[in-house]
Amino acid sequence: MIKTDLISKTILFVKAKLENAEGGHDWFHIERVYRNAILISKNEACNTTVVQLGALLHDIADSKFHNGDESIGPKIAREFLESENVSEEIIVHVVNIIDNISYKGGNFEKKFSSIELDVVQDADRLDAIGAIGIARTFNYGGFKSRTLYDPKIAPNTRMTKEEYKNSDSPTINHFYEKLLLLKDKMNTETGKQIAKERHRYMEGFISQFYAEWEGEK
Repeated sequence: MIKTDLISKTILFVKAKLENAEGGHDWFHIERVYRNAILISKNEACNTTVVQLGALLHDIADSKFHNGDESIGPKIAREFLESENVSEEIIVHVVNIIDNISYKGGNFEKKFSSIELDVVQDADRLDAIGAIGIARTFNYGGFKSRTLYDPKIAPNTRMTKEEYKNSDSPTINHFYEKLLLLKDKMNTETGKQIAKERHRYMEGFISQFYAEWEGEK
């Protein structure tokens, strides 16, 4: 199968699947991660087909929207790729990316490693920080009817995977529980460089947020 044809079909498939998805995990999120992954992959010796498929399919069925079931996404991705006669080697690699890409509280030990996973994971994490990351965080907080900020509820940066999945802490806490930690968890040099600027932007936002909250500005 010609690679461009496969990628085009995958894009159409993902767009259709995520047509009614929550705003922070919709097709536009996938598209941004896809673009990030292509950018990062230019500086890495990697299989670009695996990178592009992994980026496009990484959130095909995010467990957050499927009662925590982490098996649905890999299953859907496998079934689609099999229907397109993709080689088993590539299918296994893409499924492994989907299985291991998520943050899961930061205390999750990856059971698989590859440069392709590193690229897609960085691409996904970049979309969780900076201006876009801030917008997505508050969008999801609103979707889950979470409090913006509560000074009495301290962030928990040592959550287990299950605690992270079930957390309903205020949205601002998520900056400390995930977003502000991502800069130092990047895998690739390109990812690290882009993350630095996005991290600085979030620090400025947090500082401004507290100043406004306290009536100082």
